[in-house]
Amino acid sequence: MTKDQTVTNRRLERMTHAVNHRLLGLTIVAEGTHLRHNLSAMIRSAESFGVTNVHLISSEKRKMSGAAKGAERWVEMSIFDTTEQCFESLKDQGFQIFVADLQDDSYTPETIPIDRPVAIVMGTELVGVSDTAKSLADGSVMIPMYGLTQSLNVSVASACLLQRLSTRMREQGVGDLSDSDKEDLLQSWLDREANEKENRNNRRKLGQ
Repeated sequence: MTKDQTVTNRRLERMTHAVNHRLLGLTIVAEGTHLRHNLSAMIRSAESFGVTNVHLISSEKRKMSGAAKGAERWVEMSIFDTTEQCFESLKDQGFQIFVADLQDDSYTPETIPIDRPVAIVMGTELVGVSDTAKSLADGSVMIPMYGLTQSLNVSVASACLLQRLSTRMREQGVGDLSDSDKEDLLQSWLDREANEKENRNNRRKLGQ
């Protein structure tokens, strides 16, 4: 099925625009984020800022997959049982790993190095990232705050970090998908649209 048979011109334009602004060099890692609305918000934020892949760490894969329902249409989801497995995979892909944590030597979204791919690790709602994550990470990142409140909801914090980092990467022209990766991603979306359209048509026929 050709592109013009699968989607309208307007939808194709929106999909192409999204693909052209996707970043491969930035990802978010949710380490044991249990509240479904927080996890869903983190994934939606990642997609809206053009993140291509999201990494989830939890032994409850069914729960994690359910929380991502809808947003996973437009991002790749990688789910790991342990922090060690996730970090090993990220480092094999060349990522620097930074945990979101208040430390004396923490980077900020403005100072974190972006010359290599960046993975930001968000922890649980109550205790933050694990000691394992801290020990295996390349560093930490914090959001400067100037009010009396010195903590942010995990989904809000992830959105703040992703917005600034994605903007910096685009300004400096780093972390983009290659042309072939963009073509492959767009085609995968179009193929899915075609399959969904065919399934809808088949259901209508069965209902007649």
